[in-house]
Amino acid sequence: MDPNQAVKDAQNKFATAVDRFKDNLKGLRTGRASASMLDGVTVEAYGTPMPLIQVATVTAPEAQLLQITPFDPSNLAAISNAIRNNQSLGLNPSDDGRVVRIPIPPLNEERRRELAKQVGQKQEEAMVQLRGIRHDAMDAIDKAKKDKSIGEDDAKRLSGQVDEAMSKARAEAEATSKAKEAEIMTV
Repeated sequence: MDPNQAVKDAQNKFATAVDRFKDNLKGLRTGRASASMLDGVTVEAYGTPMPLIQVATVTAPEAQLLQITPFDPSNLAAISNAIRNNQSLGLNPSDDGRVVRIPIPPLNEERRRELAKQVGQKQEEAMVQLRGIRHDAMDAIDKAKKDKSIGEDDAKRLSGQVDEAMSKARAEAEATSKAKEAEIMTV
């Protein structure tokens, strides 16, 4: 593999890993209602599990309320059950025959600390993934250097580019993590 291409691939993979980390954090509950809280919910509709977004619209009409309007009213009970059975959310939906309403209870201090720990765990998973990407790119550069397809100076320059991309990705992930923790801990 061309070492320059390995560096470009690593930069793309770093960006993808950080984006995935941000998406994972969207699913964590804060004290405020957010439609993205339900991104990971799958509903048993028409005999197959489907993402909630494909069977209903999710809105947050108030700061402490989510409202789900199913495209097909026959899926109302399935949507309620899917949300109620998702233990990580800890929500209790109610429906009136047309829409599902989910009151978002305020978080207590213990639950806030628990969620902050989850942010830390997700950040560590992202960091492990970033280190793996960096390791693969460095291996490709070392292999090219051993094969004599690039010189010592080129290898050093490419390694520097990989390290620079890694530190940017790490800084972005850490900033996102700190912002999410602050959002969770804010009463």
